Amino acid sequence: MKLFYKPEHGTVGDVIPFYDNGEFKPFFLKGNRDYYGDDATAGWTMLTTRDHLHFEEHPTGIHGGTGSVIKVNGLYYLFYCTFSSNPKRQVIRRATSEDLDEWTVDETFLIQPDNQIYEMTDWRDPFVFLNEETNEWWMLIAAKEKCRTNRQGCVALMTSVDLDHWNYQKPIYSPHLHMSAHECPDLFKMGDWYYLLYSQYTDRFVTYYRMSKSLNGPWKAPKVDTFDTRCFYAAKTGTDGVNRYIYGWNPTRLYNMWGFNPPFNPGHDYNSFDWGDTMIVHQLVQNEDGTLSVKVPESVDHALTVHNRIVPDPANGNWTIDSNHISAELEASYGTCFLKNRVPELCKLEMDIIFHEGVREAGIALQLDKNFDRGYYLSLQPGRERLEYKTGLRMYDDGGWIFPYDVEMERPVELAYGVPHKVRVFVQGTILLCYVDDKVALNTRMYDFTNGYFGLFASGGNVEFKNIQLWT
Repeated sequence: MKLFYKPEHGTVGDVIPFYDNGEFKPFFLKGNRDYYGDDATAGWTMLTTRDHLHFEEHPTGIHGGTGSVIKVNGLYYLFYCTFSSNPKRQVIRRATSEDLDEWTVDETFLIQPDNQIYEMTDWRDPFVFLNEETNEWWMLIAAKEKCRTNRQGCVALMTSVDLDHWNYQKPIYSPHLHMSAHECPDLFKMGDWYYLLYSQYTDRFVTYYRMSKSLNGPWKAPKVDTFDTRCFYAAKTGTDGVNRYIYGWNPTRLYNMWGFNPPFNPGHDYNSFDWGDTMIVHQLVQNEDGTLSVKVPESVDHALTVHNRIVPDPANGNWTIDSNHISAELEASYGTCFLKNRVPELCKLEMDIIFHEGVREAGIALQLDKNFDRGYYLSLQPGRERLEYKTGLRMYDDGGWIFPYDVEMERPVELAYGVPHKVRVFVQGTILLCYVDDKVALNTRMYDFTNGYFGLFASGGNVEFKNIQLWT
């Protein structure tokens, strides 16, 4: 059983969500990496699922980059991109199907940048949808605008009345902020708001969103304009008309795909992140002010049903143990409490945490050694309003070698005093995914420490850990 999908012999790259005939049918870019078996498949691959927990895989035979799928008058259209070099070029392509199984590539359909509004080098990830206000088809494209700055990244726009003939328009969004194209654009409406999504690997490596009451903008950046960490990239959304989900990938740290890992390898936790591996799906939530947050899909939340007894073992500090209610009183020190439960390969640990005035941080540790040193720490910090992921590497002199992306392993979160905050932690092998209050997600990897214990920690005040449950 898996909580998060990964092909048996392959990896998940960019996901292209689609819903049809009562099923979610997300497509994804499949890679093989080191697998060369006779059953190896690659390229665009369709999944079918009703619960985002159980998936069936269907190869399409389409090879190319990210795009989108729509259905018009019983015919399916698949828009994608292809790549060439010398010179570097990217071209928008199209294929059609009557049944989602057999696809025919339209060899006459080729769209390149115009070299007037848009640069020739970046032109990919087409997202096609019907603008019901103008009754036109719109195509959003990851591109670079011609302008007097290297911050050329934008979401390009083309329009059509028949899906065959397309006209170049000015970018729908060009903030002159990022130096690379705005990858994997996505757009949808929820209530009164339109939402524009794109992914970026300059400045930060993350999926952003913008919001507006009009397709013509202006596109507002909310206070928290991301959904997850650096370990949730190329995220796009899909809906069944009731619930909307956002699909991204969690990368490995195994292959040094960019060629700049540390010169010696004390462990995988020091490495840069690769491209693609495992699909992560969050459910989107629209807040009262129109901003978006995420929570765990209900099917994933309830997938594990075996209840495990929690065995607390205080190590340092003043702890009070009462069944599954554990509290710490720590005026000016750092307190630790083991849970004498080893971290299973697949599990969910959940609890309510109550912070009292003055607490600096408190949280959950995983894969701990017997000294409560080496391991992984999910640190909730009310004063800084953040959830931070820290590795045990920081606890030793090797901490100076931490890879720079480590600073992207944190999320903003509001942590009020005196009220319970629901924390859910999911583990699948090396994947660690934490949700707080059905609003905030932190998604990452943990490689070098295994077969360790759970633990609780706190600093500088009184903290309560209540309703602790471990599910396998």
